[in-house]
Amino acid sequence: MPRSRLDGTPPSPARRTRLSEFLLRQAKPGPTAYNVWDVKAPGLVLRIQPSGHRAFKFVYSFRGRPRWYHIGTLYLADARRIAARLRLAVAEGKDPLAERQAERGSGTFAELASRYLEQHAKKHNKSWAQADYLVRKHLLPRWGKLDAKSITRADVRSALAAIAAPVVANQTRAAASAIFGWAIKQEVLTVNPCAKVERHTVRSRERVLSDSELPLFWNAFSQQGQFGLTLKLILLTGQRPGEVCAMKAEHIRDGWWELPGQPDAELGWPGTKNKRTHRVWLPQPALDVLEPSKIFEGAVARLSETMRTICRELGITDKVTPHDLRRTHGTFITRLGFGREAMNRIQNHVEGGIGSVYDRYGYADENKRVMEAVATHIVDLATGEGAKGKVVALRRG
Repeated sequence: MPRSRLDGTPPSPARRTRLSEFLLRQAKPGPTAYNVWDVKAPGLVLRIQPSGHRAFKFVYSFRGRPRWYHIGTLYLADARRIAARLRLAVAEGKDPLAERQAERGSGTFAELASRYLEQHAKKHNKSWAQADYLVRKHLLPRWGKLDAKSITRADVRSALAAIAAPVVANQTRAAASAIFGWAIKQEVLTVNPCAKVERHTVRSRERVLSDSELPLFWNAFSQQGQFGLTLKLILLTGQRPGEVCAMKAEHIRDGWWELPGQPDAELGWPGTKNKRTHRVWLPQPALDVLEPSKIFEGAVARLSETMRTICRELGITDKVTPHDLRRTHGTFITRLGFGREAMNRIQNHVEGGIGSVYDRYGYADENKRVMEAVATHIVDLATGEGAKGKVVALRRG
């Protein structure tokens, strides 16, 4: 049933007739555009504009949505033949309009990836920088100049097979799939070549730095400039690498780093992973790292590359990732006797349960003591001072 107009007036009844060349010549423009439907060719409609311009369109439904396929100005017999071909395509489950748009607007993969980054990823994806890095490193050298719609499942498998690390391969696949998925929603492509490409099976990581490894990595961090300082700050605070990279001076007040739960596009802050506002006490060793470099602006993807370089130079085969530094900090919290509850609280894990609803106490003093003790302990081990007799785990209560 035709819907009412925006001004509330009832719609004009649909005009249906058996079109002919004579009727096409006699049809007069009106004050507004109107349609004349051809009863001989279902879905074929003549659209007549107030200017007198007229063109054929084919109207069909795809996944419950009306689709208007522009045919153009041509003879009625030709328009009916095109409409018949389009009806057959729709009956076969195809979306002719999306296929046409894909043929016209996909461009190269590099162009598509750039459009996705600017129009969608930067606005909606907190980890867009890392995904963009993976695309530029692993996909653009292979696919950058290819027509996006020509990329096949075999191309995806070939690109992923060239990536040694299974986790990185999975992340690269996810980044590519996000681009193709967005293109389908924009009706630029009709197929996601990443679909049905198997992910690598990976185990949950348990890696933490040992006491003997801490001095090695601490010294190596000192040789890596800005990225090394960022890695030190992750180790000293236990916060997520992406959030440390996005740290803003505006969020540091009276020794506390306040992480807003929601994104702030103006500042370039992505928001916390769980969308909950979080406060982190910055112990003196962390402030010492911050002081010379002010606020970090490094990309999280470069941190992984830096860690791989360090592991290679140190001859460590059991690789360490930036997130393992966060896990190391959490392990020290429990190792010094503060308990898993304190670790979850400081690392902004969502505990859930009714207790988290009613317990709104901030634990500021407790968190401050934990952060100072853990950071001092880490620095003592890293610099060879030793923790015995110098750092004592504080008993709660």
